[in-house]
Amino acid sequence: MAKLDILRYPDPRLYTRAKRVGIIDERIQRLVADMAETMYAAPGIGLAATQVDRHIQLIIVDTSENQNDLRVFINPELIFSEGDAEREEGCLSVPGIYDKVHRAERIRVRAQGLDGKTFELDADGLLGLCIQHEMDHLLGKVFVQYLSPLKQTRIRNKMKKRLRETM
Repeated sequence: MAKLDILRYPDPRLYTRAKRVGIIDERIQRLVADMAETMYAAPGIGLAATQVDRHIQLIIVDTSENQNDLRVFINPELIFSEGDAEREEGCLSVPGIYDKVHRAERIRVRAQGLDGKTFELDADGLLGLCIQHEMDHLLGKVFVQYLSPLKQTRIRNKMKKRLRETM
């Protein structure tokens, strides 16, 4: 396993739409293992392949307290959503920035697992929020895009300043 570099907002690669995964092979299994190591080390509860500069429809999520419930979603699609919930979100691509975002309260997602089999999952609460957040990455969307233009500009400038300071 290898820890991967996470793209930082406003990196233009974060706006890339992910392509469907065709064959779930050893390469995808290795990527999932590397993404899990990266997510847990960050530490985070979700990671999309887009965030590690792999533009395929693959997300991982683990909202458990003990980091022992890794869920893999390949080619995920939202097939049902209802309600409205506002929760504070953060993102490994936008470290240290948190703000409230409105998302569906309950969702149903259809995806493939690492075994290639299609499954459906009903989710709400933190798990539902996390799945929606990570699926946005596959569409080339970062959570700050839900915020006001003023907040987006402030966050973009703050992230650019941090990048300059690390060079």
